[in-house]
Amino acid sequence: MYLYCRYLLDKRWYDQWKEYVHTGDQNSSSYPGKIDNTELYEDLDSYHLKERLTENEDFVLVPAEAWHKLLSWYDMMDDQPPLERKVVDLPSTVKVEVYPVEIYLCLSSNLESTVSARFSRADKIRDSLDFKTSLGFYLIFGIDMEICVSRRNSADEDSYQGPPGVCGLTNLGNTCFMNSALQCLSNTPPLTEYFLKNSYLEELNFTNPLGMKGEIAEAYADVIKQMWSGRHYSVVPRVFKTKVGHFASQFLGYQQHDSQELLSFLLDGLHEDLNRVKKKEYIELRDADGRPDQEVAEEAWRNHLRRNDSVIVDTFHGLFKSTLVCPQCNKVSVTFDPFCYLSVPLPVSKERVMEVFYVSLDPTAKPTQYRLIVPKAGRVIDLCTALSQATGIHPSQMAVADVFNHHFYRIYQTDEFLSCILDRDDIFLSSGCVDQDGEEVVMAIYMRERSHYRDYGSGGNSYGTSLFGHPLLISVPRAQCTREDLYQLLLKRLFRSWLFRAMQTASILLQTHVFNVFMQKYIKDQSMDVPHQQTTVQLQECLELFTTVETLEEENPWYCPTCKKHQLATKKLDLWSLPEVLIIHLKRFSYTKYSREKLDTIVEFPLRDLDFSGFLLKKTVNSTEPPCRYDLIAVSNHYGGLRDGHYTSYARNKDNGQWYYFDDSKVTYAREEQIVLFYSTQTLGGCSQIFSLDLKSRCNLGVG
Repeated sequence: MYLYCRYLLDKRWYDQWKEYVHTGDQNSSSYPGKIDNTELYEDLDSYHLKERLTENEDFVLVPAEAWHKLLSWYDMMDDQPPLERKVVDLPSTVKVEVYPVEIYLCLSSNLESTVSARFSRADKIRDSLDFKTSLGFYLIFGIDMEICVSRRNSADEDSYQGPPGVCGLTNLGNTCFMNSALQCLSNTPPLTEYFLKNSYLEELNFTNPLGMKGEIAEAYADVIKQMWSGRHYSVVPRVFKTKVGHFASQFLGYQQHDSQELLSFLLDGLHEDLNRVKKKEYIELRDADGRPDQEVAEEAWRNHLRRNDSVIVDTFHGLFKSTLVCPQCNKVSVTFDPFCYLSVPLPVSKERVMEVFYVSLDPTAKPTQYRLIVPKAGRVIDLCTALSQATGIHPSQMAVADVFNHHFYRIYQTDEFLSCILDRDDIFLSSGCVDQDGEEVVMAIYMRERSHYRDYGSGGNSYGTSLFGHPLLISVPRAQCTREDLYQLLLKRLFRSWLFRAMQTASILLQTHVFNVFMQKYIKDQSMDVPHQQTTVQLQECLELFTTVETLEEENPWYCPTCKKHQLATKKLDLWSLPEVLIIHLKRFSYTKYSREKLDTIVEFPLRDLDFSGFLLKKTVNSTEPPCRYDLIAVSNHYGGLRDGHYTSYARNKDNGQWYYFDDSKVTYAREEQIVLFYSTQTLGGCSQIFSLDLKSRCNLGVG
């Protein structure tokens, strides 16, 4: 339901406006000028918003009344449309619809002529039909879908009959993470067959103190049965969401979460609700103490089944071999531990590519854009050093600043970490403007022009000043700080800017080549011509990294039974046995003491015949165990960054073998090529995956 409107406003413009209002000086350097949302757009032709904009970081939302006041006071940049957005009342939440749905309407008899329109998700289909009336049939092309819409006498969902399992899940408010995980599990054949055949009814465990009184299993079964009935376009998983929040308070409300978190909780909850072991006995675990791996592994698995025996164990559990070595006494401890999924790391690059502008002391030289490679955990001085190698200017003579709206938004100190500089920031480095011995004065120079505005205090017209062009930092000897010296210095330094502005003001339209090497705002260094190569790794490389020897961190030491104290032991994990359904979680979120980021590394893997035999320590496989080759059956995808984003999923239907793309309540056909393409291109936008693989002819792999 549509409630009211909010307007998007560029965060930097808004911050500058607040600073301007705070100073109370109409000639202040913080005068914001016209409302400018340029930074929010992909381009200024279509005025499409950039993807994954974040509130209070990229934009702020202001009420309609405040927007109209600002518009009347400051006006808006030429041709920019107001970014009005509806606030819609969704189930249990109120949400601002930053990204409306864009569709294209055309007459089915004339596909060449289309009309673009944006609609709210709260709008109804008839709103799109009312957009162009009395045209009969329409073909609507959505961004990710093709839908044929026609007028018909009845469209009651009760009469709908579609392929079982091809069913969307309604987003209840930031629940795309849950929907994505559910679609992956729904398309896991052994588990879904178990619930559709009602096998769970005989195994519900209502007395397990670690379980949820069977309520999670029953709620999940209800969702699966609805999704596989073939009678629904989409299902509303409200009861399931309520049950999850009841037993796991972190999922209460409608905050964003990680689909892997939900998947982990759900698998554990289903296991305990369906655990065939009614009374868990205490089992004392033994170390290997030199015994053969086969003997120790079989003992560990038997002990595991004595306490944990369910369809989840049957389907998803495998066995690790964990080897710890004391660095002091060389004591070796070997244990075998069960796992439900693999969380594998991605190789982390130690370097970062940054694009900056260098402003020379030469008043006739234009700013030059460079692409530099710097240490990811480096400091601002490392950025200066990298530019020094390209320009020959000593790093100590450089100043680094973030420029926004024609003024210095922030000037960085050389010992600050580069992690405080975002990729979207416009970073300028100036030379010859750092005072080494206190004999010089460093000055910030802004360029202004007088502008006409209405003085609402006196009710008359008046004049103010607004910034234009690039600001400058210059270093002036104290002995040359007289009015005349400064005037001559600035006259020389700003010659290009003033001439450029004068030619604009006089509307001189000389379309010559020379007028154009002059009017260009900056030039690009040859480093900008070298395309940035996206890091690509094979899934096997991630698995190799997962099984690499590592040293325990100080927060997580191991108690050595020989030394009788905690030690920072070395640890190595190996795969001993694999389950029928293997879930692999790609750990795309990297956290260090220097930075937090989402890794955009491209992970490549085959859709079929993914061979794990090279990673298995257990080489003898009997006929009762599944083979170690997997086929892909489902993928959970995350678009966005650390604090926001959207989850979708790809999955292969167990009945017809067709791939589908699930985006909350929307379901569309997908081809295998699209899934491969997704991993080779869409990951560039930063995707996190949970995929499911099918053990050859029987089994599934899930990666997240």
